[in-house]
Amino acid sequence: MLACMETYIQAPRRPPLFLRLMLGLVERSMGKPLIANRILAHYPKAFWGSGILEALVAHDDREVPRRLLKLIRMQVSFSVSCPFCIDMNSKEFSGEGITEEEILALRGMRSLAETASLTEAERAALAYSRAISATPVAFEASMIAELRRHFSERAIVIIASTAAQVNFWARLIQSFGVVPAGFTTECAILDLEAYSTRR
Repeated sequence: MLACMETYIQAPRRPPLFLRLMLGLVERSMGKPLIANRILAHYPKAFWGSGILEALVAHDDREVPRRLLKLIRMQVSFSVSCPFCIDMNSKEFSGEGITEEEILALRGMRSLAETASLTEAERAALAYSRAISATPVAFEASMIAELRRHFSERAIVIIASTAAQVNFWARLIQSFGVVPAGFTTECAILDLEAYSTRR
């Protein structure tokens, strides 16, 4: 149902050539059209700035491994209610060892503390990611203490910048009215319809 909806803004018909070439490369690597990126072509500075942000954010790190970064991306996507982001950031979640029980915790349908498969460090990072995604942003001293117990300052910067990057894209994508692109086939557990902000 979401997939048939049009965006609030249409992409420009003929963006600059170099921008079209770059967009073509990115879409080929993703295997799907990236409608928000196409819309950004109306203002190339935003297109390039967003692309640089995406290119430089961590996707795997010795202190913050790929699984945790994927959990953070999924958590933020659910927290800010972005169906496109949930769809994209959940792609092949089981390949990172993320279970359906963990997805229910990310969705807030069970507590992080009750999800035995999450490590204490993962729980701390996910609670921090939820706080980064809340409005207003507020951090309990106990949350920060728990985060610092598990992560170095460098790792906290990676966690925070990853959560902030997903927040950026989620707010942008939602403001354009972009709907899921079909990155994942495991949509039942993700329940994308429940996260639509379109009224």
